[in-house]
Amino acid sequence: MAYMLTKTAHLVFVIAWMATVFYLPRILVNIAEAGNEPAVRTRLVLMGRRLYRFGHVMFAIMLVFGLVLWMHFQISGGWLHVKLLLVTLMFVHYIVAGRWLKGVDAGRPLPSGKALRWFNEVPVLLLFVVVYLVLAKPF
Repeated sequence: MAYMLTKTAHLVFVIAWMATVFYLPRILVNIAEAGNEPAVRTRLVLMGRRLYRFGHVMFAIMLVFGLVLWMHFQISGGWLHVKLLLVTLMFVHYIVAGRWLKGVDAGRPLPSGKALRWFNEVPVLLLFVVVYLVLAKPF
């Protein structure tokens, strides 16, 4: 029972973090396309900052439950190493998005809306592979 509760909690916080990973770049697209409307940009930057902080909390809680699964319940295997590498890449993606958001506050320009849309698709592909690895445990 403890294993299932831990796994469930890990998955819930993974979902919450992934929501921030998917939505933060979308906020950046909206900022890039807002033009010179200061009220809209200010509101979007505020939303982005709050989402970014929320994502850090969700990632930390997800990580704690993941460590419990690994260390206490002895979850292991080659698939786990690949999964952790992909999650690290998603975290780097998330940090890059956060830096771009902070750059908007400092007056730095964002990439184009089209480039940001492509940037937003990267975690979808990574998540697909992660889910496959977790379900199939191919190695």
